[in-house]
Amino acid sequence: SPRQPRASIVRSRRRPRGCLGEDTCRRPPVGAMKEMFQDMYYQLKEMRPRTLAHQVLNLCMIVCSALMIWKSLMVLTESESPVVVVLSGSMEPAFHRGDILFLHMGYAPFRAGDIVVFKVADRDIPIVHRVIKVHEKPTGVVDILTKGDNNSVDDRGLYAAGQSWINKEHIIGRAKGYLPYIGMVTIIMNDYPLLKYCLVGLMGLFVLTSKE
Repeated sequence: SPRQPRASIVRSRRRPRGCLGEDTCRRPPVGAMKEMFQDMYYQLKEMRPRTLAHQVLNLCMIVCSALMIWKSLMVLTESESPVVVVLSGSMEPAFHRGDILFLHMGYAPFRAGDIVVFKVADRDIPIVHRVIKVHEKPTGVVDILTKGDNNSVDDRGLYAAGQSWINKEHIIGRAKGYLPYIGMVTIIMNDYPLLKYCLVGLMGLFVLTSKE
């Protein structure tokens, strides 16, 4: 009797982790980043001097545009710092760490309940707290006392030595709006300066190697 053919055996091949199909697989993230930087390096290396100068001008224009927008906001808001980031929880629950505040000074008199951002001597970082007392003197000088909503005492301990009040010249602006938690990016970059420099450098490389 003729020999029966053996049943063909088909072995299933396991698809490598991260593959999209039989012949297409995702590259590891580290490898993709390395290849991206290599591409940027070779693009800069092979770029003609005239093209490189054009890209550098584009980068300068972006920086100048950002500065012009910031200066315009300073004029419109009458504040030296139109946007600030909340760095502590002293104003919770009104504002949380990482919230971005939009400031406007204006000419209206200060009143208890206003949320202001102010600077005091020997402190580089401005403070955002609420006005709790206002004393208007006959001479026109206005004394202001502030306190954090989440603090148990007023801010006299934060003012300069021998200072019990702040005045209008100490105030940067009044909080008029906010975006929650968006400023955490700024806080992280300030806590890790190396990360900030890497991100700025990476953005510069993207602009220099962009083809548009």
